[in-house]
Amino acid sequence: MLKGIPSVLSPELLKVLCEMGHGDVLVIADGNFPAESVGKDGNVIRMDGHSVPDILEAVLSVFPLDRYVEKPVHLMKVVEGDQVEVLIWEDYNKIIMQKEGLGEEATGYLERFDFYREAKKAYAVIATGEQALYANIMLQKGVVK
Repeated sequence: MLKGIPSVLSPELLKVLCEMGHGDVLVIADGNFPAESVGKDGNVIRMDGHSVPDILEAVLSVFPLDRYVEKPVHLMKVVEGDQVEVLIWEDYNKIIMQKEGLGEEATGYLERFDFYREAKKAYAVIATGEQALYANIMLQKGVVK
């Protein structure tokens, strides 16, 4: 065990976060996301018993966001005509503000298939059991100062 490390961060996930460099991308995916088919080289970390907000908060306690890009965070846009209110995004904004001091302007939105394409380039995908729709979030790693 380590002091100061959130218990939700498994040794496997900590290893991946340490391996990642500036500009690498991490996807935290909801339960409906095709994590296994999108995750490259089998770099999928299963965390089915956890929610995206819990993992996001833990990850951002050790993982800096990229300050050299306009949008270090990306979410999947709601498909046109889909009548879904995505309340979980408010949780994400609060966590990102608390952990990184960044507001909503740091978050971009990608159309569903653009999100999938970008996710295929990610260093790793965390597959969660999150049941909220459109709960996928993509984070670009920054530098530790």
